[in-house]
Amino acid sequence: MKHRYWLALVLLMAWAPLQAVEIQVPGIGSDVTVHIDAHGIPTIIGETEADVTFVQGYLHAQDRFFQMDFLRRVASGTLAELLGSGALSNDITLRTLGLRRAAWQSYVRLSQTELDWLQAYSNGVNHFLDTQALPIEYGALELNLADRWSPVDSLVIGKLLAFQLSFDQSLSAITNTIRFQTYQGVGQAVGFDGAALFLQDLNQTFPIDGRVSIPDWYERIGLIDLSARGASETQGTEGTTEAGKVGQAAAAPAAVINPSFDPITIDLATRYRDALSQLPFLAEGYEVGSNWWAVSGEHTESGFPLFANDPHLSLDMAPIFMNENLVIRDEDLAVSGVMFAGAPVNAQACNQHLCWGSTVNRLDVTDVFLEDLRFNNFGLPTHTVYKGQSERILYGFQSFFVNQIGNGEFDHVVRAPVGYDAGGITFIVPRRNFGPIVQLLGNNGLSVQYTGWGPTFELAAFRAWSRAQSLEDFEIGLRDFAFGSQNFLYADVEGNIAYFIGGEMPLRADLQANTVDGGIPPWFIRTGNGTLNHEWLLTDDPQPGQATPYQVIPRNEMPQVVNPPWGYLVNANNDPVGTSRDGNPLSQLRPGGNGIYYLNTEYSDLRMARADRVLQALVERGNVTVDDMKALQADNVLIDAMFLLPALIRATNNAIRTDAWPVLLDLLVEDDRMVEAINLFQAWDGTSPTGLAGGFDPGGDPTGNSEPTQADIVNSAAATIYSVWRGQIIRNTIDATLQGVGLGGQLPGQKTAWRALVAAIAQFGSNQGVGASGLNFFNVDGAPTPTDALDYIMLSSLQSALDLLASDAFAPAFGNSTDLMDYRWGKLHRAQINHPLGGPFSAAAAGGFTPVGEGLPGIPRAGGFNVLDASSHSSRANSVNGFTFSAGAARRNVTTLTPLGPVGEEIIPGGRSGFFLSPFYTNQLRLWLVNDYLPLNIGEDAAIQASANIKVFAPQQ
Repeated sequence: MKHRYWLALVLLMAWAPLQAVEIQVPGIGSDVTVHIDAHGIPTIIGETEADVTFVQGYLHAQDRFFQMDFLRRVASGTLAELLGSGALSNDITLRTLGLRRAAWQSYVRLSQTELDWLQAYSNGVNHFLDTQALPIEYGALELNLADRWSPVDSLVIGKLLAFQLSFDQSLSAITNTIRFQTYQGVGQAVGFDGAALFLQDLNQTFPIDGRVSIPDWYERIGLIDLSARGASETQGTEGTTEAGKVGQAAAAPAAVINPSFDPITIDLATRYRDALSQLPFLAEGYEVGSNWWAVSGEHTESGFPLFANDPHLSLDMAPIFMNENLVIRDEDLAVSGVMFAGAPVNAQACNQHLCWGSTVNRLDVTDVFLEDLRFNNFGLPTHTVYKGQSERILYGFQSFFVNQIGNGEFDHVVRAPVGYDAGGITFIVPRRNFGPIVQLLGNNGLSVQYTGWGPTFELAAFRAWSRAQSLEDFEIGLRDFAFGSQNFLYADVEGNIAYFIGGEMPLRADLQANTVDGGIPPWFIRTGNGTLNHEWLLTDDPQPGQATPYQVIPRNEMPQVVNPPWGYLVNANNDPVGTSRDGNPLSQLRPGGNGIYYLNTEYSDLRMARADRVLQALVERGNVTVDDMKALQADNVLIDAMFLLPALIRATNNAIRTDAWPVLLDLLVEDDRMVEAINLFQAWDGTSPTGLAGGFDPGGDPTGNSEPTQADIVNSAAATIYSVWRGQIIRNTIDATLQGVGLGGQLPGQKTAWRALVAAIAQFGSNQGVGASGLNFFNVDGAPTPTDALDYIMLSSLQSALDLLASDAFAPAFGNSTDLMDYRWGKLHRAQINHPLGGPFSAAAAGGFTPVGEGLPGIPRAGGFNVLDASSHSSRANSVNGFTFSAGAARRNVTTLTPLGPVGEEIIPGGRSGFFLSPFYTNQLRLWLVNDYLPLNIGEDAAIQASANIKVFAPQQ
């Protein structure tokens, strides 16, 4: 009877005419019709861009105003006016960095058309604020008022998102400088080579897996490879990679890099690092990334190109993206995809002619400088010093305000006392692209130079792509994308697939002269007083559309390819062309030897290792389908096991040899769990299912009623034990070695530690575990041979993992069980999708998800460390809540580019609405959790066919 009821309701909806609701608004010239489908996704249809954009702004405010306000305040350094005193330190840091200053610089350089466009959006937002109540969150924060929206608010949100994806080099420079100098000092005291420990043992720049997106790039543009091994040796144009290349650096970085820093530099860096470590916004602890790939029509079942993209960002409520479709009749424009709340642009989308998507490319567009300063009688810096000449510092005076929450008084926002030298004045250095001084000490300071401090026009690029009709149009729009560098994937209805890097890469004076002055490359703190040649080169001949005032790598030298002969394109934040594959990112020269060709120091490679292998096999097979693309987006194979498990299996085989060290055999025979775990690993297919009834796995039941198969349970247990073992082996090798020499307070990051471990194992045959530093990373007292020591650490770490899983620490998940089949991965691997205010606003509570146990927050989901279906956690994880994740696919899209137009599907991890009582708050989340999709409705006809609700915005009479 229940099914008959729903069938009758569906038939009634199909036959009953929809009644449009009319809303009269000021500021539009003609009716704008909004068709809303059954999932809450609108298509906004109007005659002009101004009318459509006004309604767009109104609907964004209606659905996501708290999120919009939150984001603009984070970016502008006014978050404490919303959340209270806990956000004040974030405000001081963000105000000092100056994203809103940069947004104002962009605003005053916009064309009149762009100004009108952003103003129409602001007018729509403000009409909502004038006529509707604020979202419920404001009541919890004791606020009745919100600032009106302005075009600069939209620009600063764009700046914030680009900043999050491109600014981490400055933080790396700070950390690298501190650790390098600390390692050197401790090495001199203890008796090892601290420079080699940093440069060669731990921070190796060569990728663990050497697959790249454009394997023939060197030949395409004539790069000169100075390394002993050519960049194309490990990968052919078909995408193949030779085995056994891990750790074989051809040119030691020490040959170029030999930095030395005085105590004041280290003191400044330490103070700034400590300040940043207290800021959740800048230290969220996750690695943003993304995947995309496209397959040429000659290899697909349909004969048309296939396109897939899933950007990886923080998982929040509401989601960072919102689905939206636009139709502007007088431009014959129809575009569908995802928008940022607060900005009227399609970040990733398809129009009638083409699709575009992106992954992060971390071009090194940020340098940190040690500045010599001069001061006035009040102790405030007035000048920097360059080559003995004083250069005026600009002042930006700041006032900070804090919401007083909890006293029952609404709109009680008071001024916070912040000293001039503690954030009350921002000291701006014109030489640094008008960047700030971020730390002062004595007569010195640290400044940050960044391509994003000046006027840039990313929103204009997205606006142009919504209107693009060809590859040429897309390339013209790309000129406006200056910072927040991205790898852009393109596909069109003409059958083209293409890849371009968007962003402007500055040329440093010393690198352009084929040197690294002072042995200090850009990923350390550089010298700002002119004694070393570290400046960015100014230009008097910018490229068309160039935003930054510096010389940049010409666009024809930036990685790009159209219709590659190998038939597919793929990027997963990997090295796009191979500049890091020899272990030295400074060992290539630009065409003609015109400067060092430098892009970045290191990249992600695990997701690429998996995606490229699968895509290469699919293309060789032919007849690639949409389902193949979806399966690849859902792939949760723990590819890193390919690099670590062979060492454990070898240790097991060595332990059972007749001449084995008895201690090794004792580890196996005295604990039945050990042999069972080894057998489990040998049969494991590498997947990471939850193994739980009600867990969320690819292809499962979105209502949460899935039942695991026996194979799911076995693979789930293997994933759990392996993931815990990974953390133990890192702690027992890399971490224990550094702790043993007094460097426990300077451990490398979790990604660096994992890479260092894999490299140490790969190099064991040649160095017996002793790194270039002279430190032994596999040191075991009493071990007869280095191999015995390695094997002991492998096996004892497994025993430690099994003991940990059965311990009280993991009892909330596994109840002290020693039965390996009880170790279901979904008990540990859980999605944490939270709202800034937490509580009922977060996804688990608002979506009605049942916790897997007391003290185990989040939603159980397949995935794990650096899998393709992004759901990563720390490689060092060793606690019951240490394997949760809060970053992942912010959108999944798969599209076929047919001659009649793109046919696509997409999904986001939440819903259109940011109102937690709305039926569209988490309605897409359950589908997202099981890798399902919704149709991508492009154009007016598709909107009408899918319409479940109609609103008409009419000019106010």
